[in-house]
Amino acid sequence: MAKKGLFITFEGGDGAGKSTLIEKIYQNLIQSGFDVFQTRAPGGTKIGQEIRNLVLHKQDALLSKRCELLLFLADRAQHVEEKILPALREGKIVLCDRFNDSSIAYQGGARGLTPQIVAGLCDFACDGLRPDLTLYLDLDPKIGFERVQKAGISKDRIESETMEFHQRTREAFKQIARNEPTRFIIIDASKSPDEVYNLGQEKIDALLQTHQK
Repeated sequence: MAKKGLFITFEGGDGAGKSTLIEKIYQNLIQSGFDVFQTRAPGGTKIGQEIRNLVLHKQDALLSKRCELLLFLADRAQHVEEKILPALREGKIVLCDRFNDSSIAYQGGARGLTPQIVAGLCDFACDGLRPDLTLYLDLDPKIGFERVQKAGISKDRIESETMEFHQRTREAFKQIARNEPTRFIIIDASKSPDEVYNLGQEKIDALLQTHQK
């Protein structure tokens, strides 16, 4: 598939600081003169907002693990076709909060679905689109939940899962990093927000230098 822009995704557990990092990087890139499109998954389209509400905010929704996965992938298929690919074809830098790695880690690793099968379904849903770079903010889930609780943020349906579930998710993310160390970069999210930002921006700057050659 033809694309001219750069696709950068952000992954991490609850309380790891993804939103803060994405916003800082977005503002820096804009100030540096880049054309940037910031989005999130699920919920990056009108259809996606409906799916997000169903899979994350209906606490009484009794979704099977396969149903949950396919709903996330339905959101992603629409998101890629409607928003992400057009932005990339226009030469924009796309910053996306969560993408396929979340499905592989949460539904593949933590829910117990085969990660290889999940990865194949992700490729189908996204028509083979893969990130140029992924920044994963790694944090002990216990610390993440303490941060969320301190901030007074209510948990969604998946955030309300057991600590064991979130530990399995973390391990699945680390396995992705072992499989794709060049694309999938681990950043220690226990560091200060400024340190996390500097580490993330450094990786993006290196990608931009390569892309512009």
